[in-house]
Amino acid sequence: MEIEHAVVGDAEALADHWVALAAEQTQYASHALAEKNRERVREEIPRHAVTDRLLVAREEGILGFVMVTVDRGSYEMDVTQGIVENIYVAPDARDQGVGSRLLAAAEQRLASLGVDTVVLEAMADNDDARRFYRRHGYDAYRVQLEKALESDNHSKE
Repeated sequence: MEIEHAVVGDAEALADHWVALAAEQTQYASHALAEKNRERVREEIPRHAVTDRLLVAREEGILGFVMVTVDRGSYEMDVTQGIVENIYVAPDARDQGVGSRLLAAAEQRLASLGVDTVVLEAMADNDDARRFYRRHGYDAYRVQLEKALESDNHSKE
C-alpha cells in the first residue's frame, strides 16, 4: 500500500468514497446528505488534489483518503491550525493500519505547510473514531453542542 497525493483523475472514485463516508456517518446523527452532495464534493476534490491537500491510500485501487487544509480563519491566533477535514477507509480495508498511515501522512503534509496544531472532528456518538483519534494523541479541544428547535417546547411559548 502506498500513501500518495491524489490526482484530478481520482475525482469520481473519491466522490464515491466520500458519499460512502457521509452515508455511514448518518448512523451517528450526521446531517450531511450523502448522495445530494456528490456533485459538490466531486467538484471540490480536484481543487484539493491540485494543491496537494488530498492524500490517498492505494493498492490496486483507492483504499481510503484524507483531506487537509490550513485554517485561514478571521481571527488572529497564537498558533497556525491545520484541519483534517475528512478521513475515510473503505470497510474491507479497515483494521489494517490504513487509517493510521493516512492520518500520519496528513499530519506530515500539514507540518510541511507550517501548522503548529492539527484539529479534526468526529461525531459525538462515533466511539470507534474517537478511540482511534485518542490512540493517535488527539484530545478534546472544543465541544460542539446541538439542539433541535422543533423539539423545544419552551422556546415556542
